[in-house]
Amino acid sequence: MTVQLPIRVRNIIFILIGSFIFAFGVYHFNVQNNLAEGGFTGITLILRGLFDISPSITNLALNIPLFFMSYKLLGRTTFIYTLIGTFSFSLWYALIAKYSTLVIDLTDDMVLASLFAGLFIGVGLGIIFNNGGTTGGVDIIARLVQRYIGWSIGKTFLIFDFFVIVLSLTYLDYREAMYTLLAVYIGARVIDSMQEGTYAGKAAMIISDHRTAIADGIHATMNRGTTRLLAKGGYSNRDLEVLYVVVGRNEVNRLKTIVKQIDPHAFVTFHHVYEVGGEGFTFDENRIPLK
Repeated sequence: MTVQLPIRVRNIIFILIGSFIFAFGVYHFNVQNNLAEGGFTGITLILRGLFDISPSITNLALNIPLFFMSYKLLGRTTFIYTLIGTFSFSLWYALIAKYSTLVIDLTDDMVLASLFAGLFIGVGLGIIFNNGGTTGGVDIIARLVQRYIGWSIGKTFLIFDFFVIVLSLTYLDYREAMYTLLAVYIGARVIDSMQEGTYAGKAAMIISDHRTAIADGIHATMNRGTTRLLAKGGYSNRDLEVLYVVVGRNEVNRLKTIVKQIDPHAFVTFHHVYEVGGEGFTFDENRIPLK
């Protein structure tokens, strides 16, 4: 059964903001500094470079077939958000290209142009994705691949973008194409970092004979819950309990201090947690969403 999420005004507003950032980056950093781009945006820039057709027009023309695919496979809510993202990108791009008097000429420092192109495009698309939308094209394909294959959105973009950039050599020289690859890589990493979650954290597994005192110290000092996992020592072959706790990235040192004060010989491992939800992170103790 497909769960239909409600259409939220907040999501729409952020999709519009993300589309503006995306369009701003494409026009002021890619177009003005003769950089290509990956995905369908890259195809629109190829058509612009070869035939002087505005990306605001070709973006819509290329996405019409994918609109039907997104509705059928992603559901009504994503379809509506995709329509908003795609049309708003075309509208923002047309307005910026026509009315913006800002010229960001970084052709004498193409590394800087690549960095900002990747940053703006990555942030813009990251905002759109985090609010359930896409801007059509490879955005839709990337979301489908993430859902059914498990690849990250950034990885799908990078693979597809490589082939588009190769085609971009029809109007770019090899130097500009190489800088474009740098911009695309940066954009993909920015997207992945935003997709990994606002509520990222660190998980710790603590093995100690003073686990009760450590757990009490964590509860009292950090207001974090702990879980006791049953385990068996591989060398000692004795039964033991492992404390498992998830904390914010800024709380790691506090946790280390508590453990060290109680048991300096405790065995502690940390690993990165890309997304954390629930009490203490996205909800308070009364299950009210945290702002």
